[in-house]
Amino acid sequence: MKIFLDTAHVEEIREAVTYGLVDGVTTNPSLVAKTGRKYVDVLKEICALVDGPISAEVISVESGKMVEEAKKLAEIHPNITIKIIMTEEGIKAASELVKLNIPVNMTLVFSPLQALLCGKIGVDFVSPFVGRLDDISNTGLNLVEDIMNIYGNYGFDTEVIVASVRHPIHVLEAAQIGAHISTLPHKVFKQMFQHPLTDIGVKKFLEDAAKIPKS
Repeated sequence: MKIFLDTAHVEEIREAVTYGLVDGVTTNPSLVAKTGRKYVDVLKEICALVDGPISAEVISVESGKMVEEAKKLAEIHPNITIKIIMTEEGIKAASELVKLNIPVNMTLVFSPLQALLCGKIGVDFVSPFVGRLDDISNTGLNLVEDIMNIYGNYGFDTEVIVASVRHPIHVLEAAQIGAHISTLPHKVFKQMFQHPLTDIGVKKFLEDAAKIPKS
């Protein structure tokens, strides 16, 4: 499974890449707004840190304007992937961008049929939001499993990005299903390293090591 970071905080990304585990980054206007910085400046800095797909979301909601905005974002760096909302206008824009060989990540996907349409037009990525489905008493990972089955049936090349990840169990279940990518808040990324038995083992190891005679 590939691991993307779902953040626009450059400090978090800079720290995370030191582990050699970060394959890409997803951003959106809400995440960038929290930084208080210009969108373009943030994207340029992220692209300098991570050699992988960097999702940059368009703000427009009309297909023609989406395409024009996407073209400008794509000029920032070759690794920029355009994040498009899953609407009728979004599908129109995504279809045009696919023809222009501009990478697309379809976002705010909440049903298998939406994902089917995304795969059919040949976008690079589709992002089902599992946490938000859990919030309304659905099981978000069931959606991911349905999408993986559909894509397998038809041999779609579109990769599934498990988004709206709230905790490490989401990552575990996504990996068990065989999802291609999980995009993680920095907090969840760090939680994946942790286990209380590891902490106990390290403490005991250091205690025993301190008892060894130095000479």
